Amino acid sequence: MKIADMNWMQVEARVADDDRCVLPIGSVEQHAYLSLCVDMILSEKVAADAAAPLGVPVYPAVPFGLTPYFANFPGTVTLRLSTYVALIEDILESLHRTGFRRIVVVNGHGGNGPIQGLFKEWVARRQDARIKFHEWWKAPRTWAKTMAIDPAASHASWMESFPWTRVAGAVVPDAAKPQVDMARLQTANPAEVRAIIGDGNFHGRYQRPDSDMLALWQVAVEETRAVIETGWP
Repeated sequence: MKIADMNWMQVEARVADDDRCVLPIGSVEQHAYLSLCVDMILSEKVAADAAAPLGVPVYPAVPFGLTPYFANFPGTVTLRLSTYVALIEDILESLHRTGFRRIVVVNGHGGNGPIQGLFKEWVARRQDARIKFHEWWKAPRTWAKTMAIDPAASHASWMESFPWTRVAGAVVPDAAKPQVDMARLQTANPAEVRAIIGDGNFHGRYQRPDSDMLALWQVAVEETRAVIETGWP
């Protein structure tokens, strides 16, 4: 049940019956040979696929996030932390005004992690509301499935190469990429990051068979659905 497919009257009726909603958040950043919008695409799709049988409304993904380290890759868009906090807080206030009280934030980008501090502050002010922060790709069952398929998995590697994140016409290397120097990466500026990681993949194969990817996706959807459906106070 995507918000994009609903009108305001349908939302009003829905929230009167069920005060849950899902807000996907992502980023627009380099992903080697994959779409710049991988994190946005995957957070929104896993949220929509998971919520569909439950009838829980899913908002369009917030496309931009925190990714200053990839700033030297063309196409990457990064927000200042202060901008991002203000943006997400305004969205939460709008959701609360509509009547949503149980909000699942499905995150597709590790760099967005600092926003969790805002969630704690916001719930302290809005004590009738609850927020779950679900980083779908590293949730326990999903990550275990990833490791079972191929433990050489990282940013912009096979683990993010789904049929819906690939770019038409991109020629993907067949070999696995060696691990980049992660210690150097931790203190590098954007120009140095680009020099260290080259095409953008941190390590591992660039693509695996669709059968592997669809099996991984099924686990991710089921795990995300459980977060939406259960465990509320």
